[in-house]
Amino acid sequence: MLVRLDKFLADRGLGTRSEVREILKKSRVRINETVCRDGAVKMDPLQDRILLDDCQITYEAFRYYMLNKPAGVITATTDPHCQTVMDLIREPRSNTLSPVGRLDKDTVGLLLITDDGSLNHYLLSPRKHVDKTYEVTCAKPFDDTMKQALEQGVCLGGGEHAAPASVTLLSENRIHLTIQEGKFHQVKRMLHAVNNEVIHLKRIRMGSLVLDDTLAEGEYRKLTAAEIAALCQGLERS
Repeated sequence: MLVRLDKFLADRGLGTRSEVREILKKSRVRINETVCRDGAVKMDPLQDRILLDDCQITYEAFRYYMLNKPAGVITATTDPHCQTVMDLIREPRSNTLSPVGRLDKDTVGLLLITDDGSLNHYLLSPRKHVDKTYEVTCAKPFDDTMKQALEQGVCLGGGEHAAPASVTLLSENRIHLTIQEGKFHQVKRMLHAVNNEVIHLKRIRMGSLVLDDTLAEGEYRKLTAAEIAALCQGLERS
């Protein structure tokens, strides 16, 4: 796979094409130890070793980011009226990235942002049974009757039914709820079905990926190699 050197460097976030040309003019870039000043030179990012000021620039087939979504931001790529989660991602070529699934406007927590379409499809497919865990703060005390109902599956209304969930009681008004579906307002509708309401909702896990508790709301980071490998294990087996 051959690509232009200036495109490769720009895609790695080193600046615009014109900024990259200035970097090249200053003899700061080498291909396999040979200084290269011409951005039009074709190189193979999988085979060639590219260095900027002695630091190797690595090739990424796909990009993966963990966002701690804040309240008040919608899960969409663009919106003419509201701030979107993609407005928070300050990365080159962010228009090629998209959120995996959606969180309601007032829901916070873990959101995966990627350009890996196959992984996106795998994580959202109902047939793959990928766990999604939420920390739920309830309006009323959560009792054993509610727990049993959610673990057996509840009617959401409108002919929809939620599959059995896993529930862990954290305190009188707080639970961890794990589901494998992604129906519209599902967690809120599930709590409503057992005569309770959600007053705060935070996603803390999706598949093997766990929200980094050092990320403040609105912050994001790249996934580690170990996190990516764990997420993609299920995809490779499917």
